[in-house]
This record gives sequence, C-alpha cells and structure tokens, in this order.
Amino acid sequence: MKGLLPVFKRELAGYFITPVAYVFIVIFLILAGVFTWDESMGGFYVRGQADLRGFFGFHPWLYLFLIPAVSMRIWAEERKSGTIELLLTLPVTQGAAVVGKYLAAWTFTGVALVLTFPVWITVNYLGHPDNGAIVTGYIGSFLMAGGFLAVGSVLSATTKSQVIAFILSVVACFALLLAGYTPVLEFFKGWMPPAILDALASFSFLTRFENVSKGVVDLRDLVFFGSLIGICLAMTGVVLEAKRAE
Repeated sequence: MKGLLPVFKRELAGYFITPVAYVFIVIFLILAGVFTWDESMGGFYVRGQADLRGFFGFHPWLYLFLIPAVSMRIWAEERKSGTIELLLTLPVTQGAAVVGKYLAAWTFTGVALVLTFPVWITVNYLGHPDNGAIVTGYIGSFLMAGGFLAVGSVLSATTKSQVIAFILSVVACFALLLAGYTPVLEFFKGWMPPAILDALASFSFLTRFENVSKGVVDLRDLVFFGSLIGICLAMTGVVLEAKRAE
C-alpha cells in the first residue's frame, strides 16, 4: 500500500476543485429533502412519527444514479487521458492506487451524506426519535454507497468512456438492488434450485439496507458489504493489470 495516502489526498482534492462535486452534493441534498418531506413520497409530517425511515427509504434509489455518476470517472477518465500510465509509473503500488482512489470517492460521498444532518436535528426538535436507529441508518447508507462505488470502480476500469461506465454501473447496481425482490425471485423460482435462489436473494442491497436502517445491526450484513468492497477492489486491480498487458 505504498503511496496510498498521497493518492487519497490527490483524488479527494480533485473532487472539490471541479464544479461537478458541488453539483452532485446539491442534487443529492435537494432530492433527499424532496423525497423526505413530500407528502406523496416520504411523507415525514403525514406519518406523524419521529423517525427517519422515510428519509433512508429512498437512499438506495438516489444512489442508483448518483453513485455511478461519481464512480464513472475513477478510472475511465484516467484511461482516456492516458494519465493512468503516468500514475502507475510513480512510486505508488497498483493496490495503493486502487484503494486510494476508491477511499477518496467514498469519503466524498460520505461528506454529502453528513451534510444531511439538518434532517436529524429537525426530527429531534419535533419529537423523541430512536437516535441509535438513526445512527445505524447512516452507517447502512454509507456502507451501501461504498458497495455501489466498489462495483462502479470495477466497471470504470473496463472502459475509457465515462458514459459507458455510468450505464454499466447503473445496470449492475439496479440488479443488486432487485436481487432479493419478491417478483424477481418468483420469476426464477420455477426453474432455479432453491439453493441458488437463496444465494441470489443474499445479494440484495435493499434487504440488507432495510435491516440496518431499522436499527438491526447484523454481522452478516457488515461482512457482506465488507466482502463485496474487498472483492470488487481486487477485481479492479486485475482488470487494470489486464488492460496494461494489452
């Protein structure tokens, strides 16, 4: 992991010197607010309950499009501009470059998530929520964003086009969201063994996030997200090595 910290600092600073970062944060905050407060969506006031389930409930769908917009540039931009060769010739290991760039993107999305704190303050002002459940909701949201980013990192490394990387990431993340969705499982139920169905359902981001957002911290969910991130980062390294050999 030699050179990880310099790569992390370089990438994180790179997000905030371009207007794209601020556009992402503003769009995320606006949409999160709309989905939370709108009566036909989150219905925060209509529900009459001091919790943030309506707020966290739309995070998977926000991330479905916003996270690929962040992850698409992680490697596709480097490959298109040719700076990836320069980066990998510096005294930085490939593993450090992969992890450093990923952590910078994850930290950036974490900053956007933290900026939603006024919603937390508001619910505490209006009632007496279970703050422990809210904390786990934020943790679950952060882990899910990390999972989406890890998947997007792999797909960004496969192409020089940010548009293609974005589309592939959206499709892949959408599949992971719906993996445990009942209609999807019913579709496969007739011709797929139960063991494979159970394995398919275990990849559902929605199911795992819902558990955490309700305040239920299951070690299996933490292991799932941690394993997914680790495997995807390893795959990113393999893809980059294969592209260099071409």
